[in-house]
Amino acid sequence: MSSLQTTLLILGASGDLSKRLLLPGLATLLEVKADWDIQLVGAGAEDLDDAAWKQLVHDAFEDAQASKNEEDEGASGHATLSERLQRVVDASHYRKADVTSADDLTTLLGECDHDPAIYFALPPAVTEKSCEQLAHLDLPATTRLALEKPFGTDAASAEHLNDLLHSFIPEERIHRVDHFLGRSTVLNLLGLRFANRVIEPLLSSQHVERVDIVYDETLGLENRARYYDKAGALTDMIQSHLLQVLAVVAMEAPASIEADDLRSQKELVLRAVRPWKGDVIASGKRARYTAGTIDGRSLPSYVDEDGVDPSLGTETLAQLTLEIANWRWAGVPFTLRSGKALGKQRREILITFKDSPHLPVGLSGAERPDRLRIWIAPDEMQLEINVNGAGDPYTIDHTTLSTTLNPGRLSAYGEVLAGVLEGDATLSVRGDSAVQGWKIVEPFLTAWRSGDAPLDEYPAGSEGPENWDNIEA
Repeated sequence: MSSLQTTLLILGASGDLSKRLLLPGLATLLEVKADWDIQLVGAGAEDLDDAAWKQLVHDAFEDAQASKNEEDEGASGHATLSERLQRVVDASHYRKADVTSADDLTTLLGECDHDPAIYFALPPAVTEKSCEQLAHLDLPATTRLALEKPFGTDAASAEHLNDLLHSFIPEERIHRVDHFLGRSTVLNLLGLRFANRVIEPLLSSQHVERVDIVYDETLGLENRARYYDKAGALTDMIQSHLLQVLAVVAMEAPASIEADDLRSQKELVLRAVRPWKGDVIASGKRARYTAGTIDGRSLPSYVDEDGVDPSLGTETLAQLTLEIANWRWAGVPFTLRSGKALGKQRREILITFKDSPHLPVGLSGAERPDRLRIWIAPDEMQLEINVNGAGDPYTIDHTTLSTTLNPGRLSAYGEVLAGVLEGDATLSVRGDSAVQGWKIVEPFLTAWRSGDAPLDEYPAGSEGPENWDNIEA
């Protein structure tokens, strides 16, 4: 008998999120969890016949399988689907449906052979309308819901959505998806921090000068104006993703790696986050890209991209400096930065330590601080330290110790789906944390929307505005 029997019901299954991320993620999961019995049902507004749907799923699975083979064996090109994947394709089906209609949702639930995990691959407003209808239906006993970011548009709307969801389903079966921190990355960070006596005692205001969490992309808008122009870098990345990274980096040791323990410790950190020195204007920066070149590609100015409304003043680069008002971290600036169309991709956590309090007379050369650098996807670590290197023994040199961390067996969305399907909320954002994330960024959003903070500019392909520090790499 299968160790897990469930139906993945994707609402918005014909859309880009499903084709590009969800279905390939499911393919990687199916290959790893060979004993899971997973039925796939898709629904959406697009009119797809059975053959077209099965071809869509087949192509997404094939792409995922080819990518995995290329990683493992260096092979390229598509291969025939494995028997396991082909069985799921053959058994899957799609229904055209109005996902905000109680009658259509009832029909879809009747198509599920097992208790469903409902994945809302939909715009937030449509997701909320769909949930309003689900609240009045007789759902199977262990139904789970998976909702994509953004969860609400501010703290009040996030609280309202929490109340709606809690009116018909318990918190432990609600998955607010954050694919940014996969299971392997979370475990790698926990292992690095709490499984040794070398790193953890140094992570406090006594030894740390500053912490920078950076997610710089070389990609521009990429035809996402419909969503991004109303969100911007602060809402798209910092509010939903980088604050979660901060919480894992800064939290106290959990009693276990179970969802309740992990999420409780993260929430305690988020409740202590404040604008640096209480100054919203000075601690928040925003900018948007102008025309430039990245890796030989010419990008237009953001305001000239298709679908952009220049009057909205949407930022494509955001940087917040925050403080964590607790015993461990008081006085340490945490800077979170994310932007598009920058010259170099950076996905890293950079912890800079304070200078040595005294260098013995007679030694020289210790001019750079010790730093712990952690890269996300792929997960790697470097410890940059000052030591006596080759050459003059009286001169201190800067050297690097590096290692590769566990890469995990699944793609980011494969890990997300694994948690949703088996009811493990470890990677999901808890309801109160989703609200708290909005509370942290709302003072900055208010200041920016009122025009109190300047909207700087930077050429596409640059490191950022010239008058910013741009966080040393």
